[in-house]
Amino acid sequence: MQAEPAKERAARPGGGSVTTSESRPGTRTDVEKALLGHATYRSLGEQRLSPAEERFEKGRRTTGLWLAPLVALVFLALPLDMAATQQTLAGILLGVVVLWVTEPVPIPVGGLIGVGAVVLFGVVGPDEALAPFGSSTIFTFIGAFILAQAMLKHGLARRFAFRILSLPGVGRSTARVIVAFGAITCLLSAFVSNTATVAMLLPTALGILTVIAKLMQDRGLVAEDFDPTRLRVGAALVLMLAYGASVGGLLTPVGSPPNLIGRGLIEEATGERISFAQWVGMALPICALMFVVLALVLLLLNRPEIRRIDGIEEYVARQRAELGSLSRAEWNTLIAFFVTVVLWITPGIVGLVAGTESSVYETVGARLDEGIVAALGASLLFLLPTNWARRETTLNWSDAAKIDWGTILLFGTGIIFGSLLASTGLAETIGTEANDALGLSSLFALTAFSAILAIVVSETTSNTASAAVVVPIIIPIAAAADVDPMVPAMAATFAASFGFMLPVSTPQNAIAYGSGVVPITTMIRSGFSFDVLGCLLIILGMPLVVGMVGLT
Repeated sequence: MQAEPAKERAARPGGGSVTTSESRPGTRTDVEKALLGHATYRSLGEQRLSPAEERFEKGRRTTGLWLAPLVALVFLALPLDMAATQQTLAGILLGVVVLWVTEPVPIPVGGLIGVGAVVLFGVVGPDEALAPFGSSTIFTFIGAFILAQAMLKHGLARRFAFRILSLPGVGRSTARVIVAFGAITCLLSAFVSNTATVAMLLPTALGILTVIAKLMQDRGLVAEDFDPTRLRVGAALVLMLAYGASVGGLLTPVGSPPNLIGRGLIEEATGERISFAQWVGMALPICALMFVVLALVLLLLNRPEIRRIDGIEEYVARQRAELGSLSRAEWNTLIAFFVTVVLWITPGIVGLVAGTESSVYETVGARLDEGIVAALGASLLFLLPTNWARRETTLNWSDAAKIDWGTILLFGTGIIFGSLLASTGLAETIGTEANDALGLSSLFALTAFSAILAIVVSETTSNTASAAVVVPIIIPIAAAADVDPMVPAMAATFAASFGFMLPVSTPQNAIAYGSGVVPITTMIRSGFSFDVLGCLLIILGMPLVVGMVGLT
C-alpha cells in the first residue's frame, strides 16, 4: 500500500472525516484512496490527534508523572493496621496502576518500575521478585508469538482468511461477510496474538469495504462526494474484528495474557490443575454465545446501508489467485503450528481417556508443559528449511526479535505482583476486609462482583493488568466467604479480556480506531452494549460451564 499524502493525512486528525479533493462537494470520491491510501495499523502515538484529543493525552500522561508517586507515598504514610510489607506492596501497586492508566511511560516500563521499587523498598529480594520471569507461562507466550510472527510473515493467516470467505454464500450479503470475518478472527486469535490477528486481517477488511463502497457509489445509493470512512457497514466490519479477537482469545489458555495469569493464580490457590481441554470445554459455550450476542449488537447498532452485495466473491477469488499455491515457508509454518497445537491438547486427551488422576496423565502433563511445547514448536521454524542450499530456514532471528516483547515484559510483571499479593498476605487482607464491608457471601454475588470489577478496570488499563490485580483479590474474598474460588476467579479472568468502549482499552480497539472508519461515538455505544451483555453471560454462564468440566 502507498503512504497517505501529507496533505490528506493532515486533513484527517485521529482517523476523522476525509476532507480531501476526493470528498469535496461536486467531485466523485476516490474510494480506494480514501480507504486504502494510508497505513492500516497506526498506534495511538502515531495518529494525528485533534487539538482537544492532544490536550487530553498530554494532560493524562503529565498527570501520571506526579500522581503515581503521590498516590504511593500517601498510601505508605497512612496509619493502617496491616503488616509493613503488605502496606508497602499495596502502595507500590497503586502507583503502578496509576502508571498503567495514565501511561507517562510505556505500560511494560511501568511494570518494571514497580518491580524495581518492590526490591528497593525491601518487600522481597531480587531473586524472589524476578523468579516469575522464568516461569513456563512466559515461554508459552514467547513461543506463541514467534509462531504468530511466521504466520504473518509468510501470509498463512491471510490465506486462511480468504479460504473461509470463499465458502459458498458468504459473500452474498453484508451480514454474512461481517459474521464470517468475526468467525475467522475468533478462530485465529485463539492461538495467535489478538493484536497481530486484527492487524493482519484489517487490510482484507478494508479491501472488502472498498468493494462495498464502490458498489453503493455505482448504484447511486450515496452521493458522488460521500465519505466512505463513515459507512455503518465499515464500522460494523472493523469492530467485529476488534471485538471478535477478544472473544476468540478466551477460547484457549494461550489466547491472551489474562488467561494464563488467571489460570496460574487459580491453580496456585486451589491446587487443582486446569488442563488445555478443560479450559476449552469451559470457554467454548460462553464464547459461542458471546459471538452470537456480538453479531446482533453490531448489526443492530450499526445496521449496514445495503443487505445484498455483488462483487465480494470475485474480489476474494482474485486475491486467492494472486496468492497462488502454498509456498515452502507456508508449509513449514503450518507444520510447526500443527505440531504445537497437537502437543498442547495431548495431555487433555490423555486425561479424558485415562483420567486426570492416572499416572499416565501426570507424566504426559508434566513433560508436555505448554511453555516447553511452545518453545519447541517455535524452534521448528528455525530448523525447517526454505532453501537448503543457502541454509535458509522459515524464520531467522531478526524475525523473532520483532515479536511483542513489551507484552511479555508486562505479562511477567503482572505475574510478579500477583504472586507477591499472595505471598505477603496482602490479597488475603484485602479479601477479608472487602468481604466484611460488602457482605459478599453467595456464589452469585461474588461472581457478579468479580466480573464487574474486572471489566471496569480493563476499560482504563491493560487486560493483563486487570487480571493481575483483580484475580488475586477475588480468590481470598471467596475463601473468606467459604465459597469455591474457581467460579468467581474464572469470571474475573474472562471479564479481564473485556473493555470495548475506548481506543485505549485494548490494542485491538486502537487498531480499529486507527483505521479511520470507526468514529469514537460508535465505539463507545457498541462497546458499552457488548460490555453489559457479555458481563451478564459470564455471571450466568460461568457456574454452569465450570461444573460441566468437573472443576467444582
